[in-house]
Amino acid sequence: MTASIAIFGSAFNPPSLGHQSVITRLGHFDQVLLLPSFRHAWGKNMLDYDSRCQLVSAFIEDIQQPNVTLSRIEEDIAVGDEAITTFAVLEALEERHPNANLTFVIGPDNFLNFSKFYKADAIMTRWQVLACPETVPVRSTDIRDHIINNRTVSHLTTPKVANMLREKGWYSQ
Repeated sequence: MTASIAIFGSAFNPPSLGHQSVITRLGHFDQVLLLPSFRHAWGKNMLDYDSRCQLVSAFIEDIQQPNVTLSRIEEDIAVGDEAITTFAVLEALEERHPNANLTFVIGPDNFLNFSKFYKADAIMTRWQVLACPETVPVRSTDIRDHIINNRTVSHLTTPKVANMLREKGWYSQ
């Protein structure tokens, strides 16, 4: 039987209940890989990669969905200061999982801009793309704004992530 792997890439800057609402609907996949952006293709300003990976690990512990794991493949394939493209990630994952069906999962905002992705047509030809909207309207921006304004974020993310954000003081500057 061929394994089905969903690849959910995001800045996870930080992980939110919006992310969780997407991940929950991916339970039919054998494996769901959460890929924090190592270096954002469009130059987005983010908390450092290792810190976001710590947040994603705490997030995964909280959501307790057994098919979900953190993938640091973007770090593995990074070359210098070059942006890491979705195409490069999917090629690398295909090498690691040659017999799996790979599905790239994106939110509707990115789906509307999908034509701007590097080799968008080739991605659509070689792999499956699933636009999966968030059913909980919480964005990472909401969390960062709450932290900057000294408001609680416990209703916007999972408990371990909220605690980690508070304890480490991330995004408070």
